[in-house]
Amino acid sequence: MVKSTSKDAQDLFRSLHSAYSATPTNLKVIDLYVVFAVFTALIQVAYMALVGSFPFNSFLSGVLSCIGTAVLAVCLRIQVNKENKEFKDLAPERAFADFVLCNLVLHLVIINFLG
Repeated sequence: MVKSTSKDAQDLFRSLHSAYSATPTNLKVIDLYVVFAVFTALIQVAYMALVGSFPFNSFLSGVLSCIGTAVLAVCLRIQVNKENKEFKDLAPERAFADFVLCNLVLHLVIINFLG
């Protein structure tokens, strides 16, 4: 059995960094938005663990809003990516319009869930 070393990990991170540096800027912005949404959800979960979840509907609404937005942003990233051959006929403007419309529906459901 081969043991992995720190050199292997460094090589892996270097190859990931070099591959990600070739990613277009618009996809990097979407990636940053996804990381922000997931980080916000994690902060809400940590706050709930420390303080408590008295208005549980509010906690669920906040976390589901963040996670739902992150999932929709990942779908947008998949559709906007030029290397993805499955959505080559879909215009980026149409993908962004779908993203905005789905976010509107998601947040209307979240507001309705709040009560």
